Amino acid sequence: MTAVPRPRAVPNATLRIARRSLRAHRRRLAGTFLAVLLGVAFLSGTMVLGDTLRANFDTLFADAERGTDAVVRSADVLDAENTPGGVRAPVDAALADRLRTVAGVSAAEPSVQGGGQLVGKDGRPVGGQGPPTLAGNWIADAGLNPYRLAEGRAPAAPGEAVLNRGAARAGGLRIGDTTVLRTPDPVRITVVGIATFGAGADGMGPSTFTALTLADAQRHLTPKGEGQASSIRVRAAGGLSQRQLVDRLRPVLPPGVEAVTGADATAESTAQVSGRFLTMFTTLLLVFAGIALLVATFTIHNTFAIVVAQRTRENALLRALGASRRQVLGATLGEALAVGVLASAAGLLGGIGIAAGLKALFAAVGFSLPTGGMVIGAAAVALPLLVGTAVAVGSALLPAVRAGRTAPLAALRDTAVDDAATGRRAGLRAAFGAVLAAGGAGLTVAGAVDGPSVPLTAAGAVAVLTGMVVLGPVAAVLAVRALGAPLARLRGVTGVLARRNAARNPRRTAAAATALMVGVAVVGMFTVFGASIRATMDDTVARSFAGDLAVTAPAFGAGGSGVSPALADALDGLPEVRRAVALGRGVARIDGHGRTLDIADPARLESVVALGRVDGSLGALGTDGLAVSRGEAAGHGWQVGTTVTVAFADGSGPFTVRALFDGGGVAGDYLMTPQAWAPHRGQDSAGLIAVALRPGVALADGRAAVERTAASYGSPKVQTRDEYAAGAAGGVDMMLSVVYALLALAVLIALLGIANTLSLAVHERTRELGLLRAVGQTRGALRAMVRWESVLVAAFGTVGGLGLGTFLGWALVRASDEAGTGSFAVPVGRLVVVLVAGLVAGAVAGLRPAARAARSDVLAAIAAD
Repeated sequence: MTAVPRPRAVPNATLRIARRSLRAHRRRLAGTFLAVLLGVAFLSGTMVLGDTLRANFDTLFADAERGTDAVVRSADVLDAENTPGGVRAPVDAALADRLRTVAGVSAAEPSVQGGGQLVGKDGRPVGGQGPPTLAGNWIADAGLNPYRLAEGRAPAAPGEAVLNRGAARAGGLRIGDTTVLRTPDPVRITVVGIATFGAGADGMGPSTFTALTLADAQRHLTPKGEGQASSIRVRAAGGLSQRQLVDRLRPVLPPGVEAVTGADATAESTAQVSGRFLTMFTTLLLVFAGIALLVATFTIHNTFAIVVAQRTRENALLRALGASRRQVLGATLGEALAVGVLASAAGLLGGIGIAAGLKALFAAVGFSLPTGGMVIGAAAVALPLLVGTAVAVGSALLPAVRAGRTAPLAALRDTAVDDAATGRRAGLRAAFGAVLAAGGAGLTVAGAVDGPSVPLTAAGAVAVLTGMVVLGPVAAVLAVRALGAPLARLRGVTGVLARRNAARNPRRTAAAATALMVGVAVVGMFTVFGASIRATMDDTVARSFAGDLAVTAPAFGAGGSGVSPALADALDGLPEVRRAVALGRGVARIDGHGRTLDIADPARLESVVALGRVDGSLGALGTDGLAVSRGEAAGHGWQVGTTVTVAFADGSGPFTVRALFDGGGVAGDYLMTPQAWAPHRGQDSAGLIAVALRPGVALADGRAAVERTAASYGSPKVQTRDEYAAGAAGGVDMMLSVVYALLALAVLIALLGIANTLSLAVHERTRELGLLRAVGQTRGALRAMVRWESVLVAAFGTVGGLGLGTFLGWALVRASDEAGTGSFAVPVGRLVVVLVAGLVAGAVAGLRPAARAARSDVLAAIAAD
């Protein structure tokens, strides 16, 4: 028998098939296009924002140091947590006179800088969350001063000040107005000038700056009050390079003082932001962009799986006409490639809008970022384009392979029924998924409890998530039947049909629900984590804060100005107050590591702060003693009587451990007296003044008395103990607001996936829906059936996501709590809100598919193939 030769494939047949298929099925792939577009837009926007911020910060610091060829400063720097750039000792301001005599020096000016919170005309502090509020001296030399007078004149007399234009506008202040500058002691100032930063910017980004005379700046911002400077700025004569200038300055510098080029000082400032803040900031955004792309992957895969299943007969006919497996595979991947490239290109444009939106989001929660034009680097274009295309093609790979395996005889039979939840394959899937989920849960628990270990917990969480994805089709049937059980009683036949439709294709249902489950799981995890942080702070304050009132700085990120310790003495003399204690903060190097010190009178502190069991004597600390938390002492092997070396910014000396306390409360791990700290301090400030009222004094009366006295100290915030606990956790709410906003895109992509799945399912069931209409189902009942099907899929994803998120939230709380003192809390109210929002969103996602199903013509639907 002579074999019939197969038709020779036309070289461009694969491309023509893919192109025609795209034109014929473009509506079916619209959801895939949108999912890729949104995911790529988030990734591109994150990278554009990162590039923009780096460029903006580079410009800011370059402008700040423009004209400064050398910076003379203390050589030693103390690094500790929450002290970006470290702490340096001041230098002798008179050194500037000596530097001016060096050959090649054109100008040398002392620069004093510290924290200074400006109070606006309305009595409120100027400045938002995060950006520093600074004060310093006005530098007369225009080449060394980054600020330029736009109105008025420079400060010349005590109490006169120049404000940057942005701060003046925010505070409603004009030339001639008087206000208060908290340094933290309140300083009455008169505005004599308004300045721009550089050529015309309102300020150095979103920060505020108040310029005083050199004498005023030294009096209010330096430890000794006179004769000191934070650094000395030096400008070279024409023709002398910065490096040559530094080489000439070094021989005249005293021990412990160094000179660095202006370029090096700028690079250090930029690295502090780029290396710490920006790296953490962009990494966080990239994580959420990755979550959005992961959710998009499920949506894209599900769309192509449905489209390939619907085109089984079409692909079989192509095979019967001579198309090879490779051509069918290539045509399907060609569609995915085209969608991926086009959607990624559109996503790049959307990324600019996302970047602007992210800046607006952070500004809305009070964390302003530097202003400036958008900067789009090559990586911000190439990487999102490649990632978006790879996600689209990779998600379509398995469906494309399945399409290529279509047998020619499949054209003669109906599409196969999904058997993912039944038979031998379902058993293998269930077993494999259960092993993954159980093993991952074990790793997660081990990482959370034994150690703890965040990497081990993260590995376990990934395994749990993978196991949930594998188990999805098996669990979908059971979950949909359980969640849809009330529908049969509430909605009758409509509810029964919706329940059966959601369960009839478990692989499809699981894929659509899994995308939502991932987004909701992350929402739930952060919700639980945030609630646990709040609970921990509440417990800490309730356990260790024995005062009735707390006086704190009125704004987070107030440049370190804090509250004036002198206010504690003023409050201590009130008849309503039994005890008022200032709790300050300092930085020192102990045992070779930078540590944060609490500065307070220990004898008075015990009356308002519970330190737990104390070994030794707090009253014996004196000027050379330390009180150390018991856990910190055990880690170093210290006991009462142990001598340790404490290095400050201006020197070091031996200190004796004279008391041990429990720790873990309002006070930190190291406690030192104000007398011991005084020779080494910078600005004298307190982060908290704890106030205990006399017995019988009503809380409202005591608060009113404290507020009256505090008004003359810049009106710091006066709170009850409960308000202080809530305020301490205020940053958690800000974090959650940002997290929810960032995750909203991932959840939106997941909901688009549900809507897309339903739309394709409605198209697939055209004839079936027509028959339902023919036997009496109304348009309203048909719409309700499709909507309830969407709600069931969303309920499966939302409930599964909340369960997974709660478990992972618990693990994250335990894994990140090395001290073992954290509290775990489940915010039932917020999780219920997430659940209801998921169900409502599911109903909304089903509106368009339901409307399309109800609009179909009955006779045309019955006649559909």
